[in-house]
Amino acid sequence: MDVVVLSRIQFAMTVGFHFIFPPISIGLSWLLVLIEAFAWKRKDEIYEKIGKFFSKILALSFAVGVATGITMEFQFGTNWAEYSKFVGDIFGAPLAAEGVFAFFLESAFLGLYLFGRNKVSKGTHWFSILMVAVGATISAFWIIVAGSWMQTPAGYVIKNGRAELTDFWAAVFNPSTMVRFLHTVDAALITGAFMMAGISAYLILKTKHEVIAKKSMKVAVIFGLVVSLLELFPFGHESGREVAKMQPEKFAAIQGLYTSQSGAPMAVFAVPIMPPPQLKAKVEIPNLLSLLAFGDMNAKVQGINEFPPENIPPLFLTFVSYHNMVVLGMLFILLTALGTIQLYRKKLWQSKKLLRLFVWAIPFPVFACELGWISAEVGRQPWIVYNVMRTKDAVSTSVVAGDVLFSIIMFGLIYLLLGILFIYLLVKEVKHGPELVHATDTAKEVW
Repeated sequence: MDVVVLSRIQFAMTVGFHFIFPPISIGLSWLLVLIEAFAWKRKDEIYEKIGKFFSKILALSFAVGVATGITMEFQFGTNWAEYSKFVGDIFGAPLAAEGVFAFFLESAFLGLYLFGRNKVSKGTHWFSILMVAVGATISAFWIIVAGSWMQTPAGYVIKNGRAELTDFWAAVFNPSTMVRFLHTVDAALITGAFMMAGISAYLILKTKHEVIAKKSMKVAVIFGLVVSLLELFPFGHESGREVAKMQPEKFAAIQGLYTSQSGAPMAVFAVPIMPPPQLKAKVEIPNLLSLLAFGDMNAKVQGINEFPPENIPPLFLTFVSYHNMVVLGMLFILLTALGTIQLYRKKLWQSKKLLRLFVWAIPFPVFACELGWISAEVGRQPWIVYNVMRTKDAVSTSVVAGDVLFSIIMFGLIYLLLGILFIYLLVKEVKHGPELVHATDTAKEVW
């Protein structure tokens, strides 16, 4: 057993499981900012019931996210001690900032939001969910700062065998921070929109709490269309351009470009085969990759053949994860566009097949987030800090493979129980549904 491989597996498992919950929390919190604003300003009891119902789902995702986030950060000291020694002065700062400036803000105001309804003014109550959303977003920012610095390190020097911070703001706003932050947060908004839309569609199909569900679905579908389009352009587009500029071997791997080309085509569909690396059953659009990456249809795009073999990331996983993420992104645009059109035509509630698609699509944005994370992190390999420190040199020298394997098994069992508990409580809450509204409100127009 290789301690490096096992440590990678454990890190992938802990981070991958944790990353299920922050996008749900961020997305739902910003949607609840809108819902609670409608309830407050319009004095609308239906929107208030929507807020109360989805606040329980927000609380559930927040609680599990906190529990799983703790182990994620501690393993840097257990399994990746050499990494911690090398970049601790830099990497520790954003993690500390996340806890001090974001987590306490989010958790304190979440308590006020959940338990302060009808105990504080409407304005104060709305402000509390706004601060929850802001806190969750700031938390995401500092975590992304840490991850982005590993992708495009800046503001440091190597001194006495360690990376030392020389420019705090250069490290925080390294070349990939804002691009990755906007791309990731928008993905979280899509996740929240599909969570709300899918649950609302389920309630409509079951003819339960239809008045409430129709209003929540209307907000979620329109919101989802806007953020899904933004994910394609500009956020997704700019993210790709940044990778092409700053990490060309990763860009070549995710695009399946194995030989350098001027006027490079974009592979819309292909089956990667190795060795040697090649694409079978390709469907390509000529010159599109050069145009999107560099704004020039004839620009040269570096292929895998230009890089040393020891610096090439895993080709199959990066290509497959990236392209499936893109496919899901296009699906989100299609579903929300169809939903918006049917809303405009006042036929959505009768479109049973489309409603069922929204129910089945609830976990799809979570899958897309995971695939995006895989393509970004696996595409950085073999570096833990790009062009600075290799992953194999970052593991703890005092931890043996058996210890890591034991912890993988234990974490796996704990996460399995947490996952089952989360799904059980979520399904139970959805089946129970929101509180009923007064009879006079059920006749209100939901369009």
